[in-house]
Amino acid sequence: GLHKSTVHRLLSSMCTRGYVQRDAATSIYRAGMRLCELENKEVINACDCKKLGYVVDLIIDECKGCIEALVIPKGGKLCGFFSDGAEYIIPYKCIRKIGPDIILVEIHEEG
Repeated sequence: GLHKSTVHRLLSSMCTRGYVQRDAATSIYRAGMRLCELENKEVINACDCKKLGYVVDLIIDECKGCIEALVIPKGGKLCGFFSDGAEYIIPYKCIRKIGPDIILVEIHEEG
């Protein structure tokens, strides 16, 4: 697991950016609106206009407290159910635009 100070630093950074919220009365953290909003946006590859699916997870840099990549199940299956487990790992630098309904990325698929 992560060291307590690392977790605290990550949560503090994520609170500042609106990805999680801390309940002042209970000190319990929960997903903030910004993180929930990412899950509801369809990811589209600008290179070929292909719909990739929806964000199911994030890869976060523990030291910097920022998002490194988006995780999207291949095949666009419901939350990855009934798929072969393959997934797209979209580096944050490949995100071109985050709009009200979509996340536009630029990835060059091989094959």
